[in-house]
Amino acid sequence: MSKNHYDVLGISREATSDEIKKAYRKLARKYHPDVSKEPDAEEKMQAINVAYDTLSNAEKKQQYDFELDHPQGFASGGFGGQSNANGFDGFSNHQGQTGNGFGQNADFSGFEDLFGRFGQGFGGGRQQQYSQRNTQQQTSFRGEDQHAKIELDIDVAYHGITQTITLQIPTYNVYGEPEVQRKTLEVKIPKGMKEGQQIRLSKQGQAGINGGEAGDLYIEIQYRETSKLRVDGADVYYNIDISPWEAALGQEIEVMTPTGKVKVTIPKNTVYGKQLRLKDKGIPSKVPGHLYLVLNIVYPKAETEAETHAYQDFAKAFSHFNPRSN
Repeated sequence: MSKNHYDVLGISREATSDEIKKAYRKLARKYHPDVSKEPDAEEKMQAINVAYDTLSNAEKKQQYDFELDHPQGFASGGFGGQSNANGFDGFSNHQGQTGNGFGQNADFSGFEDLFGRFGQGFGGGRQQQYSQRNTQQQTSFRGEDQHAKIELDIDVAYHGITQTITLQIPTYNVYGEPEVQRKTLEVKIPKGMKEGQQIRLSKQGQAGINGGEAGDLYIEIQYRETSKLRVDGADVYYNIDISPWEAALGQEIEVMTPTGKVKVTIPKNTVYGKQLRLKDKGIPSKVPGHLYLVLNIVYPKAETEAETHAYQDFAKAFSHFNPRSN
């Protein structure tokens, strides 16, 4: 017994349209005559194309399912069967009285509707006509989009860059087997890209099938975090070390930031972790982010006798202070 279209694609009758398409693509990669080493690859590819052409079309699939459920009415020349060169064996009239394979109660009300679209005279049968059509023109599919992430220094967000990057992208080869593809591209990254935004590279994704165009490659931007810097959307948080006297007395200091050198005033009696906001100094996107200076108080080591005495004097001056009183 010959396989039906579902068997050819290796799917169940309950398969969704996405599952039908996925099964076709997998088999096309395996049996396409340009890449397959199977001796009967061309014959199998024709059967695969016929099966997909039928099952991917809702109207054709509905009719095909009806024929599967009523094999007594379509034994000679249905989608899954074969007809002789003269059309349908034994069909003598429209009453279904002597036709081979047609029951006494067969309903032929849809006869012209069912076969009229296949051209005049039924020739070598529908299966043969499907095969001829798909031999001449195989269905093509657009390749799938692919996604990758790259990690950049924060300077790129402020100035932009054009650089060559090499990506290792998981994909499938022409045989349908998973592999990692190395792809080297020259990418222009404009300034103002927020973390999580994507750059679309047209037709740099997975290759199409049967001449279909390639998919797109989407590169997601991430910025490299360091012990001093992190990014949140368009906002940048930058850890700045200050001395105890700068924190206590309040002084103006000069700080090197991603935007260049800036002068800021430390408020008097600043505590550890306090944030100073520099408005619109974050990533310069359409809506600029802010730059937050996160203050970290660093205490020098007492390595000389004079430095030790300085800490002792400091302790005497603040003898009333107990950091653990709370």
